[in-house]
Amino acid sequence: MYQQIVVKLLRSHGHEVYDFMNPPSRSGFAWSSIDPNWENWTTEEYKAALEHPLAIAGFDSDFDAMKWADTCVMVLPCGRSANTEAGWMKGAGKEVFVFQPSEQEPELMYKIYDGILSSYDELAQQFRQTSEV
Repeated sequence: MYQQIVVKLLRSHGHEVYDFMNPPSRSGFAWSSIDPNWENWTTEEYKAALEHPLAIAGFDSDFDAMKWADTCVMVLPCGRSANTEAGWMKGAGKEVFVFQPSEQEPELMYKIYDGILSSYDELAQQFRQTSEV
């Protein structure tokens, strides 16, 4: 719900933004595109689905964007993929900010990131400063 607003705000400040929900020249990835019964997969079915052409294309698109980007904004609440991506990006030496516009369960390890932003004003201020450098 917050993600599309964040994408729009960052773009309005002149940033190039990869939007995983609307990636360039394709639609966003969903397991249901591979199998409508995906929520009932066994581990073996899940492992096989990782090799499906749609899963490979979705992974490649997202991972290429992670390598291209210099900054990550992890919008809460989010899923396991977003947490994995943010951790990879921080480990790759990139800036990572957590955007938490509503109360969430505290997470100690978010301390490794470059900041926790709690409002659209704070987000705009952080990225207005960056874009004006």
